[in-house]
Amino acid sequence: MQTLTFNKHGVYMRFLIDDTGRLLLCDVSPQENRSGNTQSRFFTAVDVHTTGANQDDHHGAKHTGSSCPDVLKYTSHEETEHSLIFHLTGSCISVKLIYEFFENTSVIRSYCMVKNISKSYIGLEYVSSFCMYNFNIEKLYIFHNSWCRELNIQAYTLNQLGFRTNHSFSTKRAAVSNTGTWSTKEYLPMGFIEGNDKGILWQIESNGSWNWELSDIDNAFYLKLSGPSEQENGWWKNLKPGESFESLKAAVCITEKGLNGAIEEMTKYRRSILKYPEPALHVIFNDYMECLYADPTTEKELPLIDAAKEAGAEIYCMDAGWYADGTWWETVGEWKVCEKRFPGGMKKVFDYIKSKGMISGIWLEPEVMGINCPILDQFDDTCFFMRHGKRIIDHGRYQLDFRNKKVTDFLDGVVDRLVKEYGIGYFKFDYNIDAGLGTETDADSFGDGLLGHTTAYLNWIDRIYERYPEIIIEHCSSGGMRMDYRSLSHFSLQSLTDASDSLSIARAAYASSIAILPEQAAIWCLPLKTHTLEEIAFCMVNAQFKRIYLGGQTLQLNPAQFSVVKEGIAFYKKHRDIFKSAIPFFPFELNHETLFCCGYTYENKQYYCIASASADTPVQIQGKFHQFACIYPKQNRFSVSINEDAVTIDMGSGMTAGVFVGK
Repeated sequence: MQTLTFNKHGVYMRFLIDDTGRLLLCDVSPQENRSGNTQSRFFTAVDVHTTGANQDDHHGAKHTGSSCPDVLKYTSHEETEHSLIFHLTGSCISVKLIYEFFENTSVIRSYCMVKNISKSYIGLEYVSSFCMYNFNIEKLYIFHNSWCRELNIQAYTLNQLGFRTNHSFSTKRAAVSNTGTWSTKEYLPMGFIEGNDKGILWQIESNGSWNWELSDIDNAFYLKLSGPSEQENGWWKNLKPGESFESLKAAVCITEKGLNGAIEEMTKYRRSILKYPEPALHVIFNDYMECLYADPTTEKELPLIDAAKEAGAEIYCMDAGWYADGTWWETVGEWKVCEKRFPGGMKKVFDYIKSKGMISGIWLEPEVMGINCPILDQFDDTCFFMRHGKRIIDHGRYQLDFRNKKVTDFLDGVVDRLVKEYGIGYFKFDYNIDAGLGTETDADSFGDGLLGHTTAYLNWIDRIYERYPEIIIEHCSSGGMRMDYRSLSHFSLQSLTDASDSLSIARAAYASSIAILPEQAAIWCLPLKTHTLEEIAFCMVNAQFKRIYLGGQTLQLNPAQFSVVKEGIAFYKKHRDIFKSAIPFFPFELNHETLFCCGYTYENKQYYCIASASADTPVQIQGKFHQFACIYPKQNRFSVSINEDAVTIDMGSGMTAGVFVGK
């Protein structure tokens, strides 16, 4: 036997090459640890399940007992400052297992490449992106997600998960999976294990189907992360002789500093992988929510543009409805302006936006075509998702297949026309269906077609940025139905939710920093004419240290109400350079229903966004502070008491919120 140990960016990894030549992963820790079971044949560093091979384990639905045609044996490894690569070889396949490391963070990004080195096809059924063993669990955090109920993060004990302890053999697993084109419609591809010695936070970088499972084997717990599989997602890959398959990536943080320590490391990692960050962090006005609701006209837009400018917006985005007169849901796909809505042409509106010194933005849903689209006869079946010889229809739309050049050429023309004719500098790309398992066209399985499509879609996004380097693209999928970092690494910002009431928005907004970068989280600020001044401040505080996404009845506010909005935007602009590098943390529980708080560390100060929707609930922030004060809104009725080990804030009754700073 041979032991290999590595210390990379504050992470210790220990591997064992056993007597059969198999590479086993014994431990991944924030410090060197040589305890625990280190000789189980089940602790494989990578799992590859192939058709017709023996899954050698009493496994149930678990992805254990790696079922390659023969044992994958260690042949060599390469080590650089930022990578660790293992080469494994069998008689039929070879595997390159890749761990990537990043400056200033302890996050590991892991994936593998499987190559068919035989003379016959190999059917891939499951390929792991990351495996880990030998850790203890006190709580498992599962990241539930839903339309208008995003980021519902719940903690479970072992007993609640169905485990009393670990065993040598088990068929029970805690497994979370997604199938389809909405990658986060039920869960985020994330999780957190809280143990008594370390915490483990992970994210699977998939904009389609994905899986993670936690269970026990050989008296130890394990975690396996992957993209799609045949068992869960209908994915199967016919790997031809000489052909390779690259798994999706997974990012993992192992820390001794609890959930907040893991969030800090993951935040730094996410910033490092952004392809198109938006340094300016513009304030955005969007005319949809609690405003025009997909009914734009020149007459309605011009006064809204004036109000948005006066409030301090820097981008004005016209949302849905600009392409149809009346019913439009099942007719979308041509993306030509409805002239009836815009006498004299839509360019008049965008020229007016430009004259006000704002960037022009427009809503587009490029991935779908309505079943009654007027140009549908120009596209054949190869342009759409197909299953069992039929086009897939979901909610009145067909799913376009971005592997098809006719599709991408058409949509390139749409984007080019909007940029060149109307001067568009900001796109809101929405997506309001889920196309399910995938497509059979030019694919080994439905899931294989889906994976090819999701890759092609992001490649199309990249080509837009290549043509228009200054463009800003918002990622939206009915709000937060695709909050994954395979997507988010390609977009400037993410629409967090379609919720329109301030309390629901607050629940998602204050939990969002665990899942996405604050500077990418677009938060609706929806002031209404019926709101009190404190309720308007509540709306504005929800988006501080994130991205202000202004809408609502801004045009109908009285001067006092409007001044609170303007003050909130002015505060945002004054502090947004801090937002880009501040580190988020959570002073107390994530799941409170009426009291929310997220903190941000920047240099020697701590900023707190605190919102309360309960009656007379004092807020206590632990820590030693010399100063602690509310800095927005200026007019407030908060009472702050600095004690020896904590600060107590009396927020008063009703819906109130403020931004505080302490040092």
